[in-house]
Amino acid sequence: MKNLSNLAKQPLIGPIVQKAMSTLASHKAKQITEHFSVYLRPTVANSPELRTAVYRLRHSVYCEELRFEEEKPDAIERDEFDARSIHCFVRHLASQALAGTVRLITSPDRQSPLPIEQFCRSAISDPVLNPWSFPPELVCEISRLAVPANFRKRQIDKYEGSASGVINEATFSFDELRCFPYIAISLYLSAAVMSLKTGRVHGFVMMEPRLARSLTLVGIHFKPIGQTIDYHGLRAPYYIDARQIRPQLSSGFQGLMDSIEYELLKDINLSGNFEQQFFQQCGSDEATAFTATLSTTGEN
Repeated sequence: MKNLSNLAKQPLIGPIVQKAMSTLASHKAKQITEHFSVYLRPTVANSPELRTAVYRLRHSVYCEELRFEEEKPDAIERDEFDARSIHCFVRHLASQALAGTVRLITSPDRQSPLPIEQFCRSAISDPVLNPWSFPPELVCEISRLAVPANFRKRQIDKYEGSASGVINEATFSFDELRCFPYIAISLYLSAAVMSLKTGRVHGFVMMEPRLARSLTLVGIHFKPIGQTIDYHGLRAPYYIDARQIRPQLSSGFQGLMDSIEYELLKDINLSGNFEQQFFQQCGSDEATAFTATLSTTGEN
């Protein structure tokens, strides 16, 4: 696959190689989808306890491992945007450990901008595809995607201990190991499902350009809308219309998205305003405060 990636950058044969890589990825996705639900379970953090578990995972990745944020005494990584976010995570069923998380940040009104507006506005140059060009009830931001090291690294190094996060072949089966590279993709698809469910179809994200390029292989096409800046590493602003994700996915990944959608929504029985009722169902003080904001802004 590495050799194919190098060929994909060549001007003449690049498009052909990229299509071949996409077809290969789709074929693998069909196989992975069959195993994914056996070992991994996408879930919405719709209780204070689950949200706290998500914050602890983020602390492990963003504070302890990547050092993007300072370590907190309570080992919880949380900010002011969590109160208006829908948090999704993937659970490893055998160990019950969280294998990854992502949040979808909402914006109840113009006075509550997305983080990309607040911290990276100067990097956005597209005059149309930007958060302030759309009504706030239609926008969202994909943020805080985190996959712990032990669900990312697949090679065994006998000189490293368990603290390094290396996978132990005695702990994970071969089929489980095959699923792990798809955890990040499943988190983006989880965010897409919730984006569609809430009607917040205009999505924004700050991400590494190489990640955006790799996601195109599965049919997730983030459009660059500005320049690369140093923001937790070199990242650029991107836009995506959630309504276009499923139709543009390769057939194998469409099946994976269908499976993720079923798992995320099967235990959430809400009618009417999904977003407002969802935050009310979460039951935390911060979520209650946010639903009060929705009520005063008249969002529906």
